[in-house]
Amino acid sequence: MTNHVLTQIDAFVDATLKLAEASQMPLLIPYDREWLSPCYQKTGEQDAMVPWLPALQQKSCSFDNVEKALEMVLNEQYCLYFTHYFSNNLLARAPQGDCELLQVWNETDFSRLQENLIGHLLMKKRLKQPPTLFFGLTDDEDYILSVDNASGEVVLERVGKVPERSLAPDLATFLAELSPRLGVR
Repeated sequence: MTNHVLTQIDAFVDATLKLAEASQMPLLIPYDREWLSPCYQKTGEQDAMVPWLPALQQKSCSFDNVEKALEMVLNEQYCLYFTHYFSNNLLARAPQGDCELLQVWNETDFSRLQENLIGHLLMKKRLKQPPTLFFGLTDDEDYILSVDNASGEVVLERVGKVPERSLAPDLATFLAELSPRLGVR
C-alpha cells in the first residue's frame, strides 16, 4: 500500500500541474520573505505574486516525535502523505464535492501541523473517540477529511464528533478518485 499512496500523490500533483499548464493559469502565491519554501520558483517583492510548484522533500519530515509523545503509531499512509512534498494546499474535486488537500509549505509549517495534530488527537482521547488524522477541508466548514488511524479509511467528520461516514477504504483510493481544481478556495 505504501507505494500506492506515493503513486497516487504523485499522480494528483502531476494532474494539477498539467491542468495549470493547459489552462494557462500558473500556480501563483504572494511572496513572503518570512515564510520561505523550496516551492517558490522565483523571489519577489513582499506580497508580490510569484510562481510556485510542489517540491519533493529532500530530507523527509517525520512524525516520530508525535508518535513518541502520544505513545501511539500513526497510520503509515497518513505519514507518507505529509512527508513526500512541500506544497501549498491543493484544490480538488471528489465524487462527494469540492475539497482542499492540506499540505505543508516548509519545515516550520510541518511543525505547526504536528502541533495541531497532537491537539486533535488529545481532544479525541478526551472525548473517548477513536483517533483520526485530518488531511483535508471540505466546502462545508463544519466538516473535515480524515484518516481513521486504525482502519486507514478516509472518513468525513465534524470536528469533535465521531466520523459520520467512510469515503474510501484508504487514502490512496481516495486520492485516485480526485480531479484537480484551480483557483482560490
